[in-house]
Amino acid sequence: MLTTVCQPLLLLAADGDNAPADYLPVLFLLLLALTLSVGLLFISKLVGKRGASGPVKNSAYECGVEPTGEAHTRFSVKFYLVAMLFILFDIEVVFLYPWAVHFGGGSPDGGIFSTRAELLQFLFAEMFVFVVILLLGWYWVVKKKALDWEES
Repeated sequence: MLTTVCQPLLLLAADGDNAPADYLPVLFLLLLALTLSVGLLFISKLVGKRGASGPVKNSAYECGVEPTGEAHTRFSVKFYLVAMLFILFDIEVVFLYPWAVHFGGGSPDGGIFSTRAELLQFLFAEMFVFVVILLLGWYWVVKKKALDWEES
């Protein structure tokens, strides 16, 4: 159904001399997304149950046990430090994947390099420097005992 609606827009957009018409499919998609989101919110509000609220209904429910203590407890900074270090090293390791794909047989075009061997040597040297910097960062984290959970 969607392809039958979009087909005239795509044919109109395929006309090379009308540049604004090239954006009609994008405009149609934005209008569809806006219509769906507003429509679903309206239907949810219309169909959803509105019950009376009170102290019992608004109280926290934890597996049938009365909640004890404060809900907003302070966490140690080490939790956040470990999370940030994980994200940092995880994102850096993500850069290894495109390199491995390209290094393992990516594009035959060498770009500025005259031969494929020169390209592979350059890629290997660049990744070697990247991994050395990554390992130096990991060594620094271990030396600073950033992952040590004992009280300081």
